[in-house]
Amino acid sequence: MRFFKALTNGLWKENPILVLMIGLCPTLAVSSAAINGVYMGLAATFVLAGSNFIISLIRKWVPDQIRIPIFITIIATFVTIVDMAMHAYAPDMYRILGIFIPLIVVNCIILGRAEAFAYKNGVIESIGDGLGMGLGFTLILLILGSIRELLGNGTLFGIQVMPLTYKPVLLMILPPGAFLTIGFLQAFQRYKGGASK
Repeated sequence: MRFFKALTNGLWKENPILVLMIGLCPTLAVSSAAINGVYMGLAATFVLAGSNFIISLIRKWVPDQIRIPIFITIIATFVTIVDMAMHAYAPDMYRILGIFIPLIVVNCIILGRAEAFAYKNGVIESIGDGLGMGLGFTLILLILGSIRELLGNGTLFGIQVMPLTYKPVLLMILPPGAFLTIGFLQAFQRYKGGASK
């Protein structure tokens, strides 16, 4: 039951982008297309779930004074796995996401969840939290990327959706378009009662 609660919290109620407002740097940078958001979100989900799992396993043996360097080493290991796998099996996406894959190491979502959740909870709940936060991050990146790509290019997943006469709104594929879209998504999320008051 606690696994399910930890899993669902990150999807909507405690969504890292809409509610906690963390992880905005990669969100603004890579969400100009839906597929970019999916790849970045899945990479972050793998790192979140894996690092939460290991940190919750070793939490009782980690001295308080050196926990952050240990967390970063664990996170960096998972990021290296993602970086190498993406470089080998998805080179086109690797070129698009570029520096943002290695920067997952210092993404506030990952280090924040390690510190706030995995270090204080058991293995099952920590895996649920990592998956929930990662999937919530992926969901918002997908929605954000889809809206920005559709309005900014007239495409969705690279396929022309809007009529050829459609004039793309360039602002939407630039960072201000991401800020505007996040603002509207936050307003919708709060309207639906998802944000804690």
